Amino acid sequence: MPSIHFIRWVENLKNTDFELYWFDVLDRGALKGIGNVRQFCDWKRRKLPYIKGEYYISKKMPAVYEWLSPFLMTTVNEQLEKIIKEINPDVVHSFEMQGCSYPILQTMNKYPRIKWIYSCWGNDIYYYRNFKEHNKKIREVLNRVNFMHADCGRDAVLAAQMGFAGKDLGVIPTGGGFRLATLEKYKQPVTQRKIILVKGYQHIFGRALNVVKALEGMPKETEGFEIVVFGAHPVVADYIAQQKLPFSVYGRHDLEHQQTLELMGKSLIYIGNNISDGMPNTLLEAIIMGAYPIQSNPGGASAEIINNGVNGLLIENPEDIENIRELIIVALKEKEMMEEVYEINKEIAKQQLDYESNTKKIIEVYKSVQAS
Repeated sequence: MPSIHFIRWVENLKNTDFELYWFDVLDRGALKGIGNVRQFCDWKRRKLPYIKGEYYISKKMPAVYEWLSPFLMTTVNEQLEKIIKEINPDVVHSFEMQGCSYPILQTMNKYPRIKWIYSCWGNDIYYYRNFKEHNKKIREVLNRVNFMHADCGRDAVLAAQMGFAGKDLGVIPTGGGFRLATLEKYKQPVTQRKIILVKGYQHIFGRALNVVKALEGMPKETEGFEIVVFGAHPVVADYIAQQKLPFSVYGRHDLEHQQTLELMGKSLIYIGNNISDGMPNTLLEAIIMGAYPIQSNPGGASAEIINNGVNGLLIENPEDIENIRELIIVALKEKEMMEEVYEINKEIAKQQLDYESNTKKIIEVYKSVQAS
């Protein structure tokens, strides 16, 4: 799908001799910044004029709509098969499960000799496995997939439990690594940082409102700090406005990725809270930018990089506002420990999140598939 994580992944391959093709599976249009990659975009075509009630069926009766789709418009499977016949790929690599792997399963089953790599992102398996229809589809995809990697070790275990019998390619951050040396200039000394930074997602997974309410109830403890909420969904921004809280708010698309990183480099504490995720990219970004992380821990994924109480704090119940408040207070009371945590996380970033080492991992993914 056209995401910054996919773009960053492809960047790791720019100096290789692989022939790269991108199928815009969601049909959202061509991408800039992905180098010498041939793009298959603008492919969806209607076969019949729009039928009244079609949208309703797609939302309320998805199985019926899936059956009807080939009669109404060009389907993902039809277009993928056309591309396969044209370029004869050695491997198909799908990023994400629900939007990018479900839709191509029919064609991938039709061409069993083509190797299939699946990148497990965030909620792909951990969350959706709990729903009967999704559980069935996930198992069907995993039964066909030959190779997979995930952004956390948790999901490799879950995939094996759900029938994946292919080769596990290991843990790699969703978009690859980070250019640590380049980002160093945006990191303020810990003693100069006066920002508490909150990720503002409030949706099916995000629980930013609980963090906002926790901070709302501790004006004395946060005196002297600027509280900044970024990536805020409207419900979060509206709550802050209604309560007349003295917080700075940036909406979902108000900051570029680089601006977010720079903001993290000025923040003493970063807080991310959700009920489901893989290894949160914003958590990794907070770590590399030196912000003290307080992060929810669905399924134990965040604990793979945060040693609770050593290099950050884990929120074990994302719905518990009082507990979140207590964790923030603990962090604020341990300001003298921030320098030590900064150095611990700097070493973690160097060992696990560096661009060059992750580029090597990504290239090795394709070489190992090629050799198998």
